[in-house]
Amino acid sequence: MGTVIRNIAFDCADPYELAHFWAEVFECPVDPGFQPDDEEVAIEPPGGGRLYFQRVPERKSVKNRVHICLQPDGPRDQEVERVGALGAAIVDDRRHPDGSGWVVMADPEGNEFCVVRSDAERPDTA
Repeated sequence: MGTVIRNIAFDCADPYELAHFWAEVFECPVDPGFQPDDEEVAIEPPGGGRLYFQRVPERKSVKNRVHICLQPDGPRDQEVERVGALGAAIVDDRRHPDGSGWVVMADPEGNEFCVVRSDAERPDTA
């Protein structure tokens, strides 16, 4: 008997708004059956996985112990700019002069995630 990941859950104050932010990040729709006052909302980004947003009364107060890392199809720096324009903020810039590294960002409710280099930006180790 095995197990699978059902979804990755985000605690938040406004599930509907946060789901729309992440839907823009992943360029996928939010099911029109969800409404602004719903206690939970989910999206299914292309390529698999499911992100689940649930209303909680408390605000985020410490660093996430688990987070997602985004690997764009195009240049990492362009993705950082695009996601920033959607409402994310840079928390920690870990990019290095040689092009390696990543950027730690936070969504509009403060949940951290990283943007790493695309496959094209990684050295060929074959």
